[in-house]
Amino acid sequence: MAKPNKKGPSKTVDIFCNACGAQLFKYRKGGKGALVKCFKERIVEDFTTTPCHCPNCKKEFARDTLVRGTPAFKFIGGKVWFK
Repeated sequence: MAKPNKKGPSKTVDIFCNACGAQLFKYRKGGKGALVKCFKERIVEDFTTTPCHCPNCKKEFARDTLVRGTPAFKFIGGKVWFK
């Protein structure tokens, strides 16, 4: 499979914790589908202190994985929302 485009889309979305509402990432998301994964190279700003854990409530919101050979975070269902 092909790797995702490094530059990616120009539209950014803010990703928040569903439990406490703290901002986690500013991310360049492509398309208008659900937020399932987040490629690390597309993250513009990272507000987390430890990977995959909310800086405010310390709950795990994602798992570190490889998608098509590229490092990514796979979100756990219902743990994050974006706008």
